[in-house]
Amino acid sequence: MAHRDTQPWKFLETYRHTHFEGEWPTLTELFTITCERYPDRRAFTCFDPVEQVFSYRQAAAHIRAISSWLLGKGLKKGDRVALTGKNSPEWAMSYLAILFAGGTVVPLDYQLPDDELAHLMSFAEARFLFVDKEKHDSLPSQKSLNLKQTVSLQPEIGQYALNLSAAAELPETGVQENDLAAILFTSGTTGTPKGVMLTHRNLVSDCFLAQGHMNIYHTDVFYALLPIHHAYCMLAVFIESFSVGAEVVFGKRLAVAQIMKDLKKGQVTMFLAIPMLFNKMIKGLMRGIREKGILVYALIRTLMSISGLVKRLFGVNPGSRLFKGLLAKLALDTNRICICGGGPLPSSTFKMFNQLGIDFVQGYGLTETSPILTLNPIERYKEASVGQVIHGVEMEIRDPDERGNGDIVVRGPMVMQGYFQNDEATKETFTDDGWLVTGDVGYLDDEQYLYLTGRKKSLIVTEGGKNVFPEEIEDRFQLYDEVEQIMVRGFQKDAAQKIEGIEAVVYPNPDAIQSVGEKNGILMDKDAIQSHVERIVSEVNKSLLPYKRIERVHVLDEPMEMTTTKKIKRHAVSV
Repeated sequence: MAHRDTQPWKFLETYRHTHFEGEWPTLTELFTITCERYPDRRAFTCFDPVEQVFSYRQAAAHIRAISSWLLGKGLKKGDRVALTGKNSPEWAMSYLAILFAGGTVVPLDYQLPDDELAHLMSFAEARFLFVDKEKHDSLPSQKSLNLKQTVSLQPEIGQYALNLSAAAELPETGVQENDLAAILFTSGTTGTPKGVMLTHRNLVSDCFLAQGHMNIYHTDVFYALLPIHHAYCMLAVFIESFSVGAEVVFGKRLAVAQIMKDLKKGQVTMFLAIPMLFNKMIKGLMRGIREKGILVYALIRTLMSISGLVKRLFGVNPGSRLFKGLLAKLALDTNRICICGGGPLPSSTFKMFNQLGIDFVQGYGLTETSPILTLNPIERYKEASVGQVIHGVEMEIRDPDERGNGDIVVRGPMVMQGYFQNDEATKETFTDDGWLVTGDVGYLDDEQYLYLTGRKKSLIVTEGGKNVFPEEIEDRFQLYDEVEQIMVRGFQKDAAQKIEGIEAVVYPNPDAIQSVGEKNGILMDKDAIQSHVERIVSEVNKSLLPYKRIERVHVLDEPMEMTTTKKIKRHAVSV
């Protein structure tokens, strides 16, 4: 396994005092440095609906034009500019152009209802809007939103971002590393929205400090599949890629067939996704192997176990060659690293990807921390951990219980300035001595690897005063095909004594349930589905400590509402 440079940001010293003056460059200074280092490398690529490829030189020209147009229309330093649309090169170049003009980007989830988008733009006091064609005509009028101008991210309508004209050169905007770069709105926009204020320093420091746990190169190809307005994809794919001169292939649909097509055509080396997708991929591959017969399956699993053991003990990776054909079935034969974020992953999935020869790691973070706080080093990963605390992060566990689980609090250069126009929420999120309260509970081992237990606000207090985190139980169901969604929560058993029981709300996978019926020759009506789900719950209960066992089960006819990163909106579920 190749030696890892623990300070991959050292090259920046070459550009200090010529391209930037602060501790870290701004995002625009960083992009300029990359354009000088790798002008003809591919920067932004997409294959759907038409193929588009932009080198760093070409991207810089478009960015300069958009930025110049914004300045010509009266954009002032610090003005907010809303940006909403599907993942695309136009989105990426518009984002950077707003920063080059001295503006602050307000990336918005394009899947939000129009009234929520309008509410967020109004709250952020956005002066301009870059929007895809799906939302262009349905949003309230430009005048009612108090916008100076609306720009389309597609050429079919209105002002098209990539056709805007440029001045000869951009004037100096005076943006510094501690100036605001972006305002990211967290999920839940009723009432006073929570807009996370991130500076250039927040984002650039997090980008490079995370690289201390995992080298990336200008030859890498990233795949931007998750919504790019989200902190995870924005930092770990978009910003990380241009920090080293790598390429981004933009994916637009969370469909396995399209994903595999993009991965293969783009020769992707860096694939970042969420647990749901990685679970589906590994289950599909194992199912295909099992269909070849018990002997083939046993041989493959034995070889995987040996490969994983060799990798862990000796730091070499035989699986990448041994299982190249199998990885090709997942379009991962060119892949170098897979990163899972956005939620907990079963250790079995983590283990199998590593056994197959993929350097597969987990990370943890929050929008409020730009977002990366921990990352598993590829050469010293721990399957049950969400990673080792990265350089520059101070992390403490406050008020630990008898198992060492306590409140996770952090400090570091990647921690947000606060919530936009929401001093009360900002004050609640920081301790009196200046630490950010993550709201998560977990523990650290003696090597600073973090183990998550759950979210404090979803804590269940059972009879006997035992604390149970729903996430611990929900994770046990990830590899059951029949369970499409599950939410574990407390229900009130004794109001006077504040004792809670544990219940599960389940939406079954219709196809998997139908397959069960066909296999057993029975009609899977409502009662049969309820019984089957309860059998699965009973099976999981056997692996749990008595006080963590599920006591009642609700089976839903319709799926639960989810965020764009596929997390259930717990507050929105009722039965």
